[in-house]
Amino acid sequence: MTLSTPFSRLALACVLAVAGLPAAHAAGSLSGFALMPADTFSPGPTSGQFASGANGRSLPLVDKQPVQGFSGVLPGPVDGTFLVMPDNGFGTKANSPDTLLRLYTVRPDFRLWTGSETTGTGEVVPVDRDTGAPLSSFDSRSMIRLHDPDHRLGFAVVADASVYPYAGSGPGSSDIPVDASIRARRLLTGYDLDIESVRMDRKGHLWFGDEFGPFLVQTNARGKVLRAEVSMPGVMSPDNPYLGGGTANLGRSRGFEGMAIDAAGKTLYTLLEGTVTGDPAGSLRINAVDVSSASYTGAQWLYKLEPQGTNIGDMTLVNDHQFLVIERNGTEATRFKKIYLIDLDVVDANGFVSKTEVVDLMNVADPHDLNQDGLNVFTFPFVTIEDVLVLDATTLLVINDNNYPGSSRDPGVPDPTEFLRITLDKPLPLAGR
Repeated sequence: MTLSTPFSRLALACVLAVAGLPAAHAAGSLSGFALMPADTFSPGPTSGQFASGANGRSLPLVDKQPVQGFSGVLPGPVDGTFLVMPDNGFGTKANSPDTLLRLYTVRPDFRLWTGSETTGTGEVVPVDRDTGAPLSSFDSRSMIRLHDPDHRLGFAVVADASVYPYAGSGPGSSDIPVDASIRARRLLTGYDLDIESVRMDRKGHLWFGDEFGPFLVQTNARGKVLRAEVSMPGVMSPDNPYLGGGTANLGRSRGFEGMAIDAAGKTLYTLLEGTVTGDPAGSLRINAVDVSSASYTGAQWLYKLEPQGTNIGDMTLVNDHQFLVIERNGTEATRFKKIYLIDLDVVDANGFVSKTEVVDLMNVADPHDLNQDGLNVFTFPFVTIEDVLVLDATTLLVINDNNYPGSSRDPGVPDPTEFLRITLDKPLPLAGR
């Protein structure tokens, strides 16, 4: 989770126009738009007691949790619904021990152009996680909670303590009791894991990619941890609970930002967000993991960042050797936000997989102004864009991580969460087509 400085979409659009990027030259078009307000919450124990407010929003959030920071997305129980996964909470291990790890089930009522008129409210509503039926709020029926009642994880978690861990700086104190609900169910928090990716295997179990280890964590369909965390051989971040006096060889918050699974649900493909010490500069490891044995197969590839790129945001399956990857940067002067098609079967002499640009998220045609900003070029300038899902051969779902309440595209206003349907100029080579 990285925070941005204020820079409005209108200002960005003006820059693009001056640079000679009219809608007619845009690759791909906005075919659906929906928005979840930044101030969207769910019931739960008080959160944000160790984080700082921003953009006119004060913390803590008494008796509630933020529904924000989406870093993973899966298909929901019925067509048109999605399971969205927030990350660890407020951005760091130290400031998120009271933020619960959850997934929420939603239905975006996309604003669409029918050929003669615009339909849809553009709202995002909670739905039942099992049936997809609409709900009036993000209550327990919409959510999946990560929890470890059987003590499968090999390290102590917040639920094992009587008071929240305190770093000794910033908000909070060293004597705030851990909420009783966290202790009773051994609910997992943003201090325990920083989940940044999620996939479902052939048995319906969920696999989460974490950045603190980096670890892989397997749960059942209700978020109950099923086995010990799976470590990445030879790789540790500064937040790894087993680091001790050792030396980390992966940067903080540079773990499994991207993860895909094959169509059979048998092999996971993990993509690190940062470069392992000793690897080529600007390279990110892709590794294969066998689901049945929860072990690395030994197969490895390298993803090469573009000169403008600093991070990846997500990876998702196209077919069993091709994947989509979001790549971005974190600067304000020149925004770089693109989606690439990569091919594990096409590798150069240095081990780098091939990349083909699919869409530039800073230059998407919006001829019908579905986001209602008065422009016909859509830009997606968020620093953290962390969700992509293939809906069909020519349609993608893309969602941002809004970093509530710290990120602000418009001065003094926390970023919302935007759900995009993007129609591609060329169909993707989906499996069986």
